[in-house]
Amino acid sequence: MRRPFVRTLTRPLVLAAAATAIPLLSVAPAAADSVVGGFAVDISESPWTVALSSRDRFGGTRAGQFCGGAAVSRTTVVTAAHCMGADVLGAPPNRVRDLKVITGRTDLLSDRGVEIRVRDVQVNPNYDSVSNAGDFAVLTLAEPLPQSAVVTMAAVGDPAYGPGTGALVYGWGDITGGGDYARSLRAARVHVLPDAQCERAYPGNSDGTYVADSMVCAGEPEGGPDACQGDSGGPLVAQGKLIGLVSWGSGCGRAGSPGVYTRVSEVVRTLGGTR
Repeated sequence: MRRPFVRTLTRPLVLAAAATAIPLLSVAPAAADSVVGGFAVDISESPWTVALSSRDRFGGTRAGQFCGGAAVSRTTVVTAAHCMGADVLGAPPNRVRDLKVITGRTDLLSDRGVEIRVRDVQVNPNYDSVSNAGDFAVLTLAEPLPQSAVVTMAAVGDPAYGPGTGALVYGWGDITGGGDYARSLRAARVHVLPDAQCERAYPGNSDGTYVADSMVCAGEPEGGPDACQGDSGGPLVAQGKLIGLVSWGSGCGRAGSPGVYTRVSEVVRTLGGTR
């Protein structure tokens, strides 16, 4: 059975290595005009957005960026569990010697901001790689970030999860659905969609399974603005709070196939509250 398009990988070498698990045929052309259907932003507008980097694995063309993440405390970043897979990194994450978080940098190739070593990685032990439920990992940084670079996580019942709520998703990933990766940070405006709509879009067929307790979906019914490949783990923010982490979807920007995000309230429960 074809797996849904998991929004992780950015380099052709890794795409080739992962082709048996994540077929490129699942990627459909999306609305150009750019994340897809989006716009350029400065990192100062979303200082908690970070890029995950390993130059040893992904090369220096884009500073080794392969996924995104969000800083939820001065020494804690959350990202997608699938970003930390050995199939992505080439080894278990705690054995990747140059795994870093790039913070405070809009343009990946600029000298702005800092690169901080990841001291420890804890992948959610309940992560299900088949359904993508529980798709999060917690990274501990070797040096602290400024408090101004931290975003609050939305707990269970927060109104920011309400259907119709406007949200922004951030990342350095594919901006067209055709392998056109951004060098500078982008954002896209989307709306939180009702769980029932996402369950109809992903009922457990070849396009994936939507699990409401673990996931939240966002986009536009007619398609368009959306996260895409290379944005995985990046933040979905509504009402000033982190509500989602880019996880998976069927293609990018397709009508009737909204983006699916890890529901951050599950991360809050696991961590016992914000740090």
